[in-house]
Amino acid sequence: MTHKPDHPESQKDLLRVLEVARTLAVVCDLPQLLTQVIDAGRDVLKADRGSVFLYDPPNDELYMTTGTGLASLRFSAKQGLAGQCATTRTILNIPDCYADPRFNQDIDKQTGYRTHCMMTIPLIGLEDKLVGVMQLLNADKGTFDQDDEHIALALAGQAAVAIQRAQLLEEQQVKIRMQQDLALAKDIQQGVLPKTLPHIEGYDLAVFSQPADETGGDIYDVIEQDEKIILVLADATGHGIGPALSVTQMRAMFRMGLRLGADLNPLVQHIDEQLEDDLDGSRFITAFFGLLDPQTHQIHYEAPGQAPLLCYHAQTDQFESRDASSVPLGVMPLAIGDITEPFEMDQEDIFILLTDGFYECQREDDEQFGTLGVQQVIREHHNQSAKQIIKALINALHTFAPGCPQADDWTAIIVKRISTNSE
Repeated sequence: MTHKPDHPESQKDLLRVLEVARTLAVVCDLPQLLTQVIDAGRDVLKADRGSVFLYDPPNDELYMTTGTGLASLRFSAKQGLAGQCATTRTILNIPDCYADPRFNQDIDKQTGYRTHCMMTIPLIGLEDKLVGVMQLLNADKGTFDQDDEHIALALAGQAAVAIQRAQLLEEQQVKIRMQQDLALAKDIQQGVLPKTLPHIEGYDLAVFSQPADETGGDIYDVIEQDEKIILVLADATGHGIGPALSVTQMRAMFRMGLRLGADLNPLVQHIDEQLEDDLDGSRFITAFFGLLDPQTHQIHYEAPGQAPLLCYHAQTDQFESRDASSVPLGVMPLAIGDITEPFEMDQEDIFILLTDGFYECQREDDEQFGTLGVQQVIREHHNQSAKQIIKALINALHTFAPGCPQADDWTAIIVKRISTNSE
């Protein structure tokens, strides 16, 4: 029997597929690649129109952003011919679409286009993952034949891998942009923190802040005004960019109010009213606004939602612990006219302001560091400086929960009254 030479047309088809493979190997963004895939399918298989539906695994849906003559759409991966192709991962070659009950005629009615024949090809990529489905409409020769199916499968394999690569690059670019945005947000948030702490005779001040993420939901401020010290500590629900924006906004409002000469209580109320308008019902801010008077050695304060407030009295070796003075900011109007009793600071007393990341530090057995853990550290290190006390607290957290990731932001202000020569 004599050997028949390969059909010239088949050789041309093979060359076209190879040329398409080289084209799809060039790195480009996903929308451009999808257009190339559709154009390649139409060219190689001599089809009038085409579209690619990408697969969305979390929602088990197919969606399209690119197609010849079609607007974007999204539907269940079990719906219609595209859904059946995705489910069975087999080619569906329909010679007469209007004779097939699975064909959805609505799109033709919307576009005015008449679909005569259709081939739907699964896009299976690396690791046997479903990438999507490609559809080609109306072959020039009237229908798609078996040879077209073989060519379509070869083309689909190349297209699926190229799409996977483009999706991966797109995800990496999104991640890079997000990291850049987070770094910028962190720089902005860190930039508003005080660079130096005011010096005030008879007192030792120290601060600390370590967010759980790139940006945190905590913030602090220490402001010298009229020979007094204003202390601010705030903690927004959650951590990340959203809470970071909230507490930074709150700190800016507080600073502006001080510049305009507002007193502490009405200023806090105005901030609360503004945050009620700005924050949705699931978000709020706990905060402490204190005024340390070094002449009377008192700390007058408002603490909407911020607790516990701790003061270690050195002479009695006892802790004074107080709850929040009102509900958190942004929840409901604060009670007007309520006045809290100030903290009295005797010699060597220590005022401790910590966000809940300290108290709620949790180890693998779910036990939390808690108020008792904080008090134990303060009691053991009360003779040290404010900065050393904060360092001891951080070391205690790492010792308490070794190897456990930081679940919440850690922010602290320590105020210690120290003895002076005149006392």
